[in-house]
Amino acid sequence: MNPQSCVHIHKEWDIVGARQLGREMAKEIGFSTVDQARIATAISELARNIYLYADQGKISYEIIYNNSRTGLCLIAEDEGPGISDISQVMEDGFTTSGGLGAGLPGVKRLMDEFEAYSEIGKGTTIKTVKWLR
Repeated sequence: MNPQSCVHIHKEWDIVGARQLGREMAKEIGFSTVDQARIATAISELARNIYLYADQGKISYEIIYNNSRTGLCLIAEDEGPGISDISQVMEDGFTTSGGLGAGLPGVKRLMDEFEAYSEIGKGTTIKTVKWLR
């Protein structure tokens, strides 16, 4: 992937910037306001996870094309502690922060494609795509 834009997450305010950029890109390529909100919500969750669990990381954005479809690809990357059991965090209701536990399962539901990779001590990468309908 050759990202067209990237937002580094270092402080809580960066979550807002990441969300705004994603919404702007989604609007630019023609997503409905409902899908813009879905994408922005997914970005908020990904950025918040970076901020809470890894202290810093980045979210990269790329407009992608597959046959006659256009989509927005998001990649959230950090070099934090990693996730020991991805399948556990993908369970609805699982939380380590005392939140509602919508987290990564919520992101997966909001988007069309979802992949998660993590290695203890090296970090986590989440790749997700929303396709324009």
